Amino acid sequence: MALLVWQDDLNIGIDVIDHQHMRIVEMLNHLHVAQKSLERLAVAEVIDELVDYTMSHFAFEEELMEEAGYPFCAAHKRVHEIFGKRVGEYRLRFQAGEDITEELRTMLSRWLFNHIRGDDKAYAPQVKQHLNQFARDHQQGSWLGRTLKRFFR
Repeated sequence: MALLVWQDDLNIGIDVIDHQHMRIVEMLNHLHVAQKSLERLAVAEVIDELVDYTMSHFAFEEELMEEAGYPFCAAHKRVHEIFGKRVGEYRLRFQAGEDITEELRTMLSRWLFNHIRGDDKAYAPQVKQHLNQFARDHQQGSWLGRTLKRFFR
């Protein structure tokens, strides 16, 4: 499998999420490079970083969906949980000495691209609307900040 290339149809229109997704793709490419180096320690480090970052990304994404009141948040979270268990199994297989790198990378890239294009694009409009409303509501800053500006111009 060649290096992965970010495609514009993977953008969901929420910059922070798009950048996190790009970072995961970058890590998948690092996994490919580490695998080619045949250094097991390098592969282990990339797998650990990739899994940890992805799980943190999931938690962040779930928090955004919850705050926005996305009605399918629980189902989306369940998809993340199932995926996390699956990746954890790959990690255990690797730690047991099995060479799962290419299989893991193939599974992760397919899953990620399908997940972004389907599940993530589904929540994007509601989360964007929530973030835009939040920004409008807080455009003037906090009550204290507005009050201080009024009195101490």
